[in-house]
Amino acid sequence: MGRTLHYYDLVLVAIAASLGAGAVVGYATTIPYPAAIAALGIVAIGFIGHALFVNGPVDDPADLTEEVALEEVPTALSPIPSGPDA
Repeated sequence: MGRTLHYYDLVLVAIAASLGAGAVVGYATTIPYPAAIAALGIVAIGFIGHALFVNGPVDDPADLTEEVALEEVPTALSPIPSGPDA
């Protein structure tokens, strides 16, 4: 079974790469370390914004209006016990 990279995997790599590049630039050049991290942190925020608002995780805004039944929520995500055994 082969693994493939998806868009959100690449977004995570881009965030880590931009912050890592900020650390390298701050360490290897005369640019102050906090300024380099902050500048390339803004680039990371741009990747996050694109992933959330331009290429969001839903296909259609109408998907956001659908109500999810309590039985469909995975128990690992619910801090409150639910269901017939609760």
